[in-house]
Amino acid sequence: MMLQIQSPSDRPTSPHAILNLAFRIFFSGGAVFAIVTMLLWVFVFMGKTEIDVMTINPLYWHAHEMLYGYTMAIIAGFLLTAVKTWTGVMMPYGYRLLGIFSCWLLARFGWIAVGVGVGSPKHWLAIAAIFDLLFMLWSAGVITQAVMSVKQYKQMGIISKLTLLTIGNGLCYWGIYSGNMEYVRIGVYLGLYLILGIVLTIGRRVVPFFIERGISFDGDKEVQVKNSRVLDVLSLLTFLVFLIVDVFYPNKYLLSMSALGVGLVNVIRLLGWYHRGIWQKPLLWSLYLAFLGMCLAFALFAIQPWLGFSHSLAVHALAISGVGMMTVAMMSRVSLGHTGRSIHQPPKAVVAMFVLMGCAFVFRVLLPLVAMDYYTMWLMIAQSAWILCFVLFCITYIPILSKPRPDKLFG
Repeated sequence: MMLQIQSPSDRPTSPHAILNLAFRIFFSGGAVFAIVTMLLWVFVFMGKTEIDVMTINPLYWHAHEMLYGYTMAIIAGFLLTAVKTWTGVMMPYGYRLLGIFSCWLLARFGWIAVGVGVGSPKHWLAIAAIFDLLFMLWSAGVITQAVMSVKQYKQMGIISKLTLLTIGNGLCYWGIYSGNMEYVRIGVYLGLYLILGIVLTIGRRVVPFFIERGISFDGDKEVQVKNSRVLDVLSLLTFLVFLIVDVFYPNKYLLSMSALGVGLVNVIRLLGWYHRGIWQKPLLWSLYLAFLGMCLAFALFAIQPWLGFSHSLAVHALAISGVGMMTVAMMSRVSLGHTGRSIHQPPKAVVAMFVLMGCAFVFRVLLPLVAMDYYTMWLMIAQSAWILCFVLFCITYIPILSKPRPDKLFG
């Protein structure tokens, strides 16, 4: 596809640099929200504020906002930026982008109001439902339009996952209003596994590419890592079986076999992607460890039915590695590259950020496996590590995300 070079007169403009491309405002808003929602969850967990349990189980309140609140903001920021690169079609910017972001933000205010116990929970959730689904439909719509306009049908997998995520979010709201928490459960778990499906799909594309580019930059010869179409198909099929079994058809034999299959396939992937040079690059080893954490999480799913520890530990292992570490690592790199800054000299704070997210994994997942008597303490330390990680991200990256590119280009 031929791209038309813009002259200075028709170059896009926006009222502020943070509205130039979606990653700027959604990464900033998502990172701030990651702090706010976890702080509020700490207060809920400690009994300092009460959620109306007749409206929604507090655990599902927390899970919904981690997935459809925080994570969907990062996914929207990434895809509404990446699709421009993939298709050559300009994505929303300026006031149109602000409109999409405002829908996401208004939905979050609705859920926060439920968390702090202000007014009628169902009234706030009605507002949240309208703006949340509008945000997801609007985002999916512009992505679909761009992909279809250039006939990039290979992106239909991403579009189908966004569509199913919108349905999953709708199920959560339907469950709340019908008083059926089973719908909420399905919506939450469907959301988690669809997001992980997006992570596995996009990670398969970008992680080896980042490794090759990052290591070759410092070397005398070009580095190439191994990929396999067979592994791609096996990862997709085993993950699909895992999703169906864990959400809809509980069977410990199928769960163990499918989870073990996903884990093994992605361990083989990691072996093919490995290069000792990644340990010199925080923006590379963080992505690698995020994938490794997901493999460990699938191993926990495989053994959980037989050893009897909480299913929640395996779920949180998958969420912290595949959502927490992966999004922080990806945002840290994308925020530099797309603002015209060097990805080979990241801010020094990134190492502390990644270590803190690693600590969240250890204290939320591994230590409760061996010392459940101290569960509350481990949980509080993990929550603190999560919050500190995003505080560092905000301090380090929001100034970058809110300033124009040094090269004066639009982006």
